[in-house]
Amino acid sequence: MKTRYNIKALCMIALLGSTATVSAQEDKTKEKDLNREMTLEREYDPTVQDASKVNTLPVIKEPVVKKMPIDYASFTVPADPEKEISLLPSGNIMTDIQYNKRRGYFNFGGGTYLNLNGDLGYHILSTDKDKLNLWFSHRSTNGKVKYMQEVPENEEKVKAKLNDNMGGLNFKHTFNKTILDMGIKYGYSAFNYYGLPLLNASLLGFDFDYADRETNQVNQTIQAKIGFESKEDAPVGYLLDLGYTNFSHKYALSKEQDGPTEHTFDVKFDLNTRFGGEQRIGLGGNVEYFNYSLPTIGSGDELEFENHAEATLSPYYKVAGDNWNLKLGANVMFVTGDNSKFMASPNIAADVEVADKTQLYLVAGGKLYSNSMYDISQVNRYIDPTKELLPSRNYLDGTVGLRSGVAPGFWFDVFGGYKITNDEVFFTPNLLLTKKFANTSNALQANTKQAFGGVSLKYSYQQLFDITLKGVYNNWNVENKEDENGTFDYKAYGKPEMELNAGITVRPIKNVSASLDYYLATGRYALVTGENEKMNNINELNLTGAYTLNDTFGLYLKLNNVLCQKYELYYGYPMQSFSAMIGVNINF
Repeated sequence: MKTRYNIKALCMIALLGSTATVSAQEDKTKEKDLNREMTLEREYDPTVQDASKVNTLPVIKEPVVKKMPIDYASFTVPADPEKEISLLPSGNIMTDIQYNKRRGYFNFGGGTYLNLNGDLGYHILSTDKDKLNLWFSHRSTNGKVKYMQEVPENEEKVKAKLNDNMGGLNFKHTFNKTILDMGIKYGYSAFNYYGLPLLNASLLGFDFDYADRETNQVNQTIQAKIGFESKEDAPVGYLLDLGYTNFSHKYALSKEQDGPTEHTFDVKFDLNTRFGGEQRIGLGGNVEYFNYSLPTIGSGDELEFENHAEATLSPYYKVAGDNWNLKLGANVMFVTGDNSKFMASPNIAADVEVADKTQLYLVAGGKLYSNSMYDISQVNRYIDPTKELLPSRNYLDGTVGLRSGVAPGFWFDVFGGYKITNDEVFFTPNLLLTKKFANTSNALQANTKQAFGGVSLKYSYQQLFDITLKGVYNNWNVENKEDENGTFDYKAYGKPEMELNAGITVRPIKNVSASLDYYLATGRYALVTGENEKMNNINELNLTGAYTLNDTFGLYLKLNNVLCQKYELYYGYPMQSFSAMIGVNINF
């Protein structure tokens, strides 16, 4: 009991003392210059993918706060856990040091739970015609976390291990009429299945020796791409990207079983032409071929993967007026193999300026989610590595909203929408039957309909402070399935009913800033041994602060989960309680 009181006291001290911390936030105008001048390529955003998170929180996409160009982007949608980490994205340097002519950056931080964050990048070439970028990122943790479920005293805590490393090289050359973009990337991720073992009902008591929670699974990724793209506003526009991804699991369900390897060949293309002034007609598309190398794992287990292709073709027409934009098109999608599918969806977007700096917008689209080994591993690294998932077919993803930036420093967006998806993926814990990895996630796929609505607000006052607030409500309708036991009431497992994001950044004096970020997710469920179980709300408050010494050095302090809340992203996998990290930023 004394220990519990000491923990609560520590949490209160951390919360009260955190008001004095400061955080690194870049001047928005200079940040744009930084992105233009120094596009160091990196994989991770250190403000999101901390080692303390083990798995990241759901991603929430923000709408674009400007008049929409002729190429329509994805507008506001609710939490999108099908996060896709792009091949070689532009980096976001975690520092308040303003841009200078130096070409490199280094960031390193260490903290409780043996959390380590590190980033290194260098801009080898930086001219109008040539850019060559080299980058590397590291995230690791090796601390004990406490199960939320009732378990024997000697099993209350378990070590959660993670070692993520990723690096790459990117080159871009601008010719007179075309742009060449090519790059390579390598990723190495080691982690243990530390989740709570769920025993078969025939096994009595808590015999956790049945579960392997020590062996590290290893996922490796090799990616390469080469692409050509026309310059902006070319009369005939074109895009051709060729990509290859090699993704492998070291093990299947135990260290005695070799894991599968997935080879993905990807072609993206777009061809369009301008006519009649501000009108364009074109055809875009994406073709992927998935090939699997499957070892024999024995023990009655089978690797369930089939070589197949997936393709999307998107004819479209675009036109722009003085204060409006319109895109009319369709997506035609198909999947080959034993689970062949054919589907179509709209591809429509429009916006119109209904008042000064105020837009009414509408988007109606659809998408084929491949749910490949690589894609799913980016969402949930603890997924069962022996089973292939069906592609999720999104027939409609529609959003309508009103956004405005009419007041100085103030912007808002009010939106609502509807989404129809077949074979949506939900993660549920697996029962442990033999001595294998503990609590590998099972993927339950079901047809869903989702209505959502929300509001997003932002306010900035000069360079003194920034405030953001966004709330989204989701209403899920999951198709129930009948079996010999009757009809079961399926939930949208792991998906939040309501989400709230809030943040504030304050810059009280020169070179000093402080930020507070809050995330709330409610109404989440897990399917545990055939029963729907409500999960704890995600209720996390993080504080970050930094002091810029000069144009080379900066220091930062991060306090995560200062409210000491207990929650899980996936059932049986507890997240870290209060943690702290101190680090240094260097530009060179």
